Amino acid sequence: MLSVSGLNKSYGGRAVVAGAGFDVGRGEIVGLLGPNGAGKTTTVAMICGLVAAEAGQVLIDGRAIQGDADPAKRRIGLAPQELALYEELSARANLSLFASLYGLDRETRRQKIDAALRLVGLAERAGERVSAYSGGMKRRLNIACALVHDPDIVILDEPTVGVDPQSRNAIFDNLVELRARGKAILYTTHYMEEAERLCDRIVIIDAGRVIANDSVAALLARLPVASVIEIDLDGSVDTDAVRALPGVQEVTLANGRLTVGATSITATAPALLDWLGRRGCNIRHVSTGRASLEQLFLSLTGRTLRD
Repeated sequence: MLSVSGLNKSYGGRAVVAGAGFDVGRGEIVGLLGPNGAGKTTTVAMICGLVAAEAGQVLIDGRAIQGDADPAKRRIGLAPQELALYEELSARANLSLFASLYGLDRETRRQKIDAALRLVGLAERAGERVSAYSGGMKRRLNIACALVHDPDIVILDEPTVGVDPQSRNAIFDNLVELRARGKAILYTTHYMEEAERLCDRIVIIDAGRVIANDSVAALLARLPVASVIEIDLDGSVDTDAVRALPGVQEVTLANGRLTVGATSITATAPALLDWLGRRGCNIRHVSTGRASLEQLFLSLTGRTLRD
């Protein structure tokens, strides 16, 4: 449904996006991940035609967008990172305005507004001014404005920034429902845990370049470690000695936390804890888990996602 290839954009001689390319299919959520400043929002702006690309192509259902007035752009719904709402109007009035801009007639507009309000859970408060809404409710209304014309492609740019856990979960439920309806969804975030929970495929962008593009399972398979053991310690420990233990692949020690990447928790954790105990290490807390996209990003770039 959406195909992006070779997008480039520079500001002041600095490449913000350099050769970005990926696809989003019907009934698919694709996560566009990267740290702040990686080029996610600029990529979204070029896809939507809000910023002119210096090179590259955007195809909607196999057809290139031809200028600002191309009717194909109506097939895109964008929920921008900055809230695009009129605070002194009601939620229904905001949606009516956006629906009118897309040329919907009165009856169709009413039906689509009701459907969008139900989807984001705001039907009972549709008549209230947006200024009375919580931050999470405003985020949900921002998404409703992107959906009111029933687009085929839904683009959400950092939709959970600053929202409460209840609204965050409501947004996730909305996305799952939209995927079930066959929408092609592009979801930008710098929260790896969101992407792991929601997305069918992940595109990781750093310094304007796509450095990974695959399913979550395939991306995690690139890591040399399958499991992670985190141990909070009092004092220090010889990380080189830990690294020499059977099954240990990676070791870091920072702020009293020993993080060990291992091929198997079952095989490695007992021996590691016994080794630490015999050396008199005071262990305050132990947790285990599987390898994450955060660790993949660290492996690919040498830094964490939020650096």
